[in-house]
Amino acid sequence: MTAASVNPRNYDSVPPRRLAFIGLGVMGYPMAGHLARAGHTVTVYNRTSAKAQSWVQEFGGALAPTPRQACAGADIAFCCVGNDADLRSVMLGPEGAMAGLSAGACLVDHTTASAQVARELDAAARQRGLHFIDAPVSGGQAGAQNGALTVMCGGPIEAFNIVKPTGLAFAKAFTLMGPSGAGQLTKMVNQICIAGLVQGLSEAIAFGQKAQLDMDLVLEVIGKGAAQSWQMDNRGKTMVRDQFEFGFAVDWMRKDLGLVLAEAQRNGARLPVTALVDQFYADVQALGGRRWDTSSLIKRLR
Repeated sequence: MTAASVNPRNYDSVPPRRLAFIGLGVMGYPMAGHLARAGHTVTVYNRTSAKAQSWVQEFGGALAPTPRQACAGADIAFCCVGNDADLRSVMLGPEGAMAGLSAGACLVDHTTASAQVARELDAAARQRGLHFIDAPVSGGQAGAQNGALTVMCGGPIEAFNIVKPTGLAFAKAFTLMGPSGAGQLTKMVNQICIAGLVQGLSEAIAFGQKAQLDMDLVLEVIGKGAAQSWQMDNRGKTMVRDQFEFGFAVDWMRKDLGLVLAEAQRNGARLPVTALVDQFYADVQALGGRRWDTSSLIKRLR
C-alpha cells in the first residue's frame, strides 16, 4: 500500500480514542488508516508483521506482536480477517483480543463470517464484561479506501452507539440491524442480491454482443431506466471490455455464498438462483479466475 491507499476526506469531530485494529488486508489496511487520520491512537496487529510495519510507517501509531497486546488499553478494537476460523484465532485464547481488553471495552468485527460465530463471540465477550458488534461491510476495496463503506451491525444498541461515531471515519452508513448475528445475516442478503444481479448483467451483455449491438450505448440507455443498478454503472462497461482487475475476488464471493447457503440450510430458505450462481463461480475458478473480480461471471458465457 502507498500513501494514496487512503484517500483524504473530512472527518466529523469525534473525541480521540485508543483503538486497536486487527487484520490489515485490502480492506483493513485503509480502514485502520482512516481511523488514524481521524486523530485516534491506533495499535495494529497483522499475521504478517511486515504489513503492520508498512502501515505504521504510513500512518503512525504502533504495532503489536499479538492481538492481546494490540488491544491492551483500547476503548474499541476493530477486526477484519478472513473467515470464522481466522476470527476465532484472533479473538479467543490467551493471546486473543478478548484477553487484552478491559471490561466495558467494545469489539467490532468487520469480517464477513457466519451468524453462528458472531453469536458465539458475543457470548464469549459478555462473559468477560465486553461488548461485541458483528459489523460486516459492503463497498469493496474502493469503498474502504474512500471511507465510503456501508456497515451492517448486529448487537446491543448501547455498544452500537459507542462505536458508530468512530466507525464513521471509514463509512458512509453505519446501521444497527438487530441483535447479535443480524449484521452477518444482512450481509448475506446483500450477497444474494449481488449474485443474481451480476449473472443477469452477464447474460444481458453476452446476448447483446451476440446480437452485434453497441453495448456501451445499450448500457448507457438502459442504465437510465428500470434495469439500472450499481453493478451496471460500475462494472458493465468493463465487462464489455473483458476487464476484471478490481477489488472483490471470485474466491471471496464463493466464501460468502458458502456462508449464505449454509445459513439457508439452517433456516429453510430456498435459494435456487444463488446456488446456481455459486456453481457458475466455481466454473470461473476452473478457468483460472480465482482472483478476478466477481463481474467475471461473463467469462463462462464467452
